[in-house]
Amino acid sequence: MTKDDVNPPIAEKRPTKTTNHNHTRVDDYAWLKDDNWQNVMHKPDLLKADIRQYLEAENAYTQAWMTDTLGLPETLFNEMRGRIKEDDSTVPDRDGAFSYYARYVEGGQHPKYCRVPSDGGAESILLDGDKEAEGESFYRIGAFAHSPDHRFAAYGEDKNGSEIYQIRFRELSSGQDLDDVLGNASADVEWAEDGKTLYYTILDDSHRPSKVMRHVLGTPVDQDALIFEETDPGLFVGLSKTESRRFLLIDSHDHETAEIRLMPADGSDTQPVVIAPRRDGVEYSVSEHNDRLVILTNADGAEDFKIVTVPAGQPGPENWHDLIEHKPGTLIVAMQVFADYLVRLERVDALPRIVVRNWLTQQEYTVRFEEEAYSLGLEGGYEYATDKLRGSYSSPTTPRQVFEFDMRTGERTMLKQDEVPSGHNPADYITRRIQTVAPDGELVPVTVLYRADMVLDGSNPILLYGYGSYGVSMPAGFQTARLSLVDRGFVYAIAHIRGGMEKGYRWYTNGKREKKLNTFTDFIAAAEGLIAENLARPGNITIHGGSAGGMLMGACINMRPELWRCVVADVPFVDVLSTMSDTSLPLTQIEWPEWGNPIRDEAAYTMILSYSPYDNVEAKAYPPMLATGGLTDPRVTYWEPAKWVAKLRACKTDQNPLLLKINMSAGHGGAAGRFDRLEELAFNYAFVLKAYGIMH
Repeated sequence: MTKDDVNPPIAEKRPTKTTNHNHTRVDDYAWLKDDNWQNVMHKPDLLKADIRQYLEAENAYTQAWMTDTLGLPETLFNEMRGRIKEDDSTVPDRDGAFSYYARYVEGGQHPKYCRVPSDGGAESILLDGDKEAEGESFYRIGAFAHSPDHRFAAYGEDKNGSEIYQIRFRELSSGQDLDDVLGNASADVEWAEDGKTLYYTILDDSHRPSKVMRHVLGTPVDQDALIFEETDPGLFVGLSKTESRRFLLIDSHDHETAEIRLMPADGSDTQPVVIAPRRDGVEYSVSEHNDRLVILTNADGAEDFKIVTVPAGQPGPENWHDLIEHKPGTLIVAMQVFADYLVRLERVDALPRIVVRNWLTQQEYTVRFEEEAYSLGLEGGYEYATDKLRGSYSSPTTPRQVFEFDMRTGERTMLKQDEVPSGHNPADYITRRIQTVAPDGELVPVTVLYRADMVLDGSNPILLYGYGSYGVSMPAGFQTARLSLVDRGFVYAIAHIRGGMEKGYRWYTNGKREKKLNTFTDFIAAAEGLIAENLARPGNITIHGGSAGGMLMGACINMRPELWRCVVADVPFVDVLSTMSDTSLPLTQIEWPEWGNPIRDEAAYTMILSYSPYDNVEAKAYPPMLATGGLTDPRVTYWEPAKWVAKLRACKTDQNPLLLKINMSAGHGGAAGRFDRLEELAFNYAFVLKAYGIMH
């Protein structure tokens, strides 16, 4: 079968009218949303026959269109796989008597969770992901947590990509699972220090983590105690423990507001206590040190966050005392508390850095890195009373390094550098950070990667990646898969646009709600900046983004279709107005602080309508496009890309390919196995290369 044997599917038009704020929209493809979607998340076989038929026709058309790529997806996949050390492992992390790690074996798709005695001895495989996945079309381990006494592990299984987990328990000495099974859960679990009590969160009918439960091993699940229930449908519930392990933290949160409850992590029935009552727009996270809480917060106008301390027994905001004062332009991204040190991860001018502070002397110093653009992270760890800080570092040219930093002596030791078995020489590549100018004069950073032997005359193919939502910053890190494009003459660029937090919290707030258009115009400005730098030409730029980044793709092709050579939109959030107006969907109400509430707020309705990709499809020429989705995706539901492609196909005036690929057995993250995920990316890159006529 070839593309000439298959016609593009034409979705039937079944008009549905909705009216809000005296404005009526007609949606011809609303029928692609299964009315029974909640049950489809649990059992995909329940999908209506006409919807399944349409999605499968789109998949068949996509496969047919790609038949003349002459094995290019397989070539790309083999290249990408060849850059992965298949028998790899994480660096063991000591927790008292044992050190824990995860590793893969040659040919294995899923991790094996293992441990060794900290003083030396044989490895024990605690959970074999490949074995557990046998016979499953989809399998993902969403949580693996050993008990403080090292006797048991709790782990979460998702068998259809819906992110609805079953929590199981394994006795580590025997390798046998207990009878206890906790259903309808999220992958959020914390052990009490008694080694027999587990706290977990369960989902409501809208897929929202809403309740914190306590389970004692060996007791009936229906007797589990409800510890806390969040009744506000606009807030999610999460669990964590302080680094000292003394306290359990229950946080209610959306994208800009937090409320955290504190309780002893000893397994007792002590009720949680609110630290600071929720206030709109006030975020905070909590650690503990010597009977005082250490809080990272943006309260009191600390836009880029500050760190305060407060007695654990009197945690109210009226008792907060500034420890690290707010410094505009220096965003405190995260902190980690040790017995003798406080560590914070900061970001200044889109570059991260680590600052270490001695609790006793109050002296601090910065751990510095020298490349022009790079990614940096804190790795966490089980041990509290230690001088050793673990972090990770990479750049677009430098594979990821895990290092250990002695906070007492200042000595840095590399524990591991990711290997590229097929070979990689960082000197063969160049990483640059350029600044492009947005329409309002803001400077938008763009990270650029290309081969050192390339002649940059503007004719080079280029891929520009972007996201720009939820305050998520795009790291300038190393990814082996990108080299399959770069080694074929591509420039690979990442736009650090507003909506992320690369340049501080204001970078985020200036790219959300009523200022959302800045995200799109920043991305377009990044493209125009690359043209001005002679790194690209109009009409020769491929763009790629996923989820909210897929919305970015949709908005930018509506605004400036002539700039783009090709578009890949993974699980794209493109039907923004419909989704934000549907309170039955899993994420809608928690998303209102990000996008606005179009049900109550006419200004928010008008703003979202102005850029929502689905609502702004027009009768005009669009570039070649590939959209992907997952049938059981609870975040960006499958019908969003399906409706978008159907409308585009009915409206567009060009003959360029428009492809939809729906994974019928996966959700938001795509395939679960590491090689299966590479196959999906290889397919996307093959589509891009075909758009440039590069077939090798």
